[in-house]
Amino acid sequence: MPAIELDGVTKRFGDVTALRGVDMAVDEGEVFGFLGPNGAGKTTTIDILLDYVRPTAGSARVFGHDVREDPRAVRERTGVLPEGFDVYERLTGRQHLAFVRESKAAGDDVDAVFERVGLEPDAADRKTGGYSRGMKQRLVLGMALVGDPDLLILDEPSTGLDPNGARRMRQIVREEAEDGTTVFFSSHILSQVEAVCDRVAILQDGEVVATDTVEGLRSAVDVGSVLTVSLAAPVDGVAEAAERVDGVESARSDGATVTVTGAGDEKMAVLTAIEDAGGDVEDFSVEEASLDELFAAYTDRTGDEQ
Repeated sequence: MPAIELDGVTKRFGDVTALRGVDMAVDEGEVFGFLGPNGAGKTTTIDILLDYVRPTAGSARVFGHDVREDPRAVRERTGVLPEGFDVYERLTGRQHLAFVRESKAAGDDVDAVFERVGLEPDAADRKTGGYSRGMKQRLVLGMALVGDPDLLILDEPSTGLDPNGARRMRQIVREEAEDGTTVFFSSHILSQVEAVCDRVAILQDGEVVATDTVEGLRSAVDVGSVLTVSLAAPVDGVAEAAERVDGVESARSDGATVTVTGAGDEKMAVLTAIEDAGGDVEDFSVEEASLDELFAAYTDRTGDEQ
């Protein structure tokens, strides 16, 4: 049974259509990246999963529960780090975690949660009004973790975090996944998504334009990899030979280095062509298209089709 199922979900706010027939399934135990620019509809999707807003059409289920008919069952199994969260500035960090622990009837050690999210022990008894943005982000992440939820929804989780905080957040996501938790990771920061997610859905203007692994996304669009070949010595004509291989976009020589763009699945054919042209291949490396390039390719293609 999928952890999350969206079936034809549409949401309109007056004349504005935030979501357009979204279909999506997230497997239990999966780290699922939900990727899109600001305003694409990511937060609206999360609000529907938590029954904060109702869809205009379609349905949403979490662990088999219809979110409109049984929202309590959904929230009991879900920990959430929302994008636009607020903290109670007159309460301490410890009081925040104690409140969540009591509301979930959980037995988490507050000090252990603070340590896990990277907050210093003395911060637990300080009022959160004196917290930095990054400290508040860590606190709310800790609140989401209380009660060992089966589903963890993270909406822009690295906002306000320094590099160490972002690295710790990624480590926590991996630990939760290893423990069987489903993680729904919504972000516009592509490097964060690529670092932790099993699969990725790309949302553009309220529509899911692609869902796959990062490798699957690479193979589905024309975003070429770069093959760099190191030769024992410079040889005339090797770049031209590589460029004649089907699928290769371009090739150039710089001394004993040949750089080939767009080799795709024909990397071995390119190496063979270089050797047949007299090149003595000593080493080679492949740089795949980044998730940033994939995102641009999908969103640009969608824009061209509209």
